Amino acid sequence: MTERLDTHALAIPVALDVVRVFCGPDGDHGQDLGVVRDGSAVRRPADRQALAADLGQGQTVFVDDPERGEIDPYAAGGPQPYAGHALVGTAWLLDVDVLVTAAGEVFARNDGEFAWVTVRAEWARQGTLRQCASPEEVDALAAPPAGEGPVYAWAWEDETSGRIRARAFDGGAEAEASGAPAVLLTHELDRALNISQGRGSQILTAPGRDGEIELGGRVRLERAAAPKPIPMPRRVAMPQRWAEALYPVSRKSIF
Repeated sequence: MTERLDTHALAIPVALDVVRVFCGPDGDHGQDLGVVRDGSAVRRPADRQALAADLGQGQTVFVDDPERGEIDPYAAGGPQPYAGHALVGTAWLLDVDVLVTAAGEVFARNDGEFAWVTVRAEWARQGTLRQCASPEEVDALAAPPAGEGPVYAWAWEDETSGRIRARAFDGGAEAEASGAPAVLLTHELDRALNISQGRGSQILTAPGRDGEIELGGRVRLERAAAPKPIPMPRRVAMPQRWAEALYPVSRKSIF
């Protein structure tokens, strides 16, 4: 009797680094970023999408060529060619001078305390920049309704020195640290900024030539890569009982 062939999820070893990007002066806060240094372990876009959604990081970056800096960032909702904190965190982790993304080449540097990338404002996802009268007004804001698009609420802490207090919302949820709206605000104000966002994250920016903007922040290694079995959807043409015997599946996330 021929057994029915079925789709079976394989637990594939994937080495994942987790870093926090745009940390505060004390090394706390910042936004989590997952980096899969061996992108060849997860080649198919559908698998990358599934893994990014399963991990639950703000972004997951797949490194396709570490020497050339070729990367493929994903959010839970799909590919995301440009994401500020993903570029800063990956450049720091790989220690490269250039990242190659679908949006274009991104030059990177590290000054010892801050990691920097050079990006363009038109790459950033557009949203509403909402100026408030004071940092206290920013802190008192309630999250916008779930249906509302990205909102970046900000106020001057010290206009002379370029210090800003900000919070970022998207779809009703608040992001602890986000590079794209900081880049948009820098482009609009056309000056260097020192931004305190969320509970204590710090983002630095500086306008450059021809519409370029430098985006920088502290990066800390949260968890070093170690191969662990992560459930990945794969189609396997074999009897179901063989698949279950050969590939026992763990349904738990690594987190």
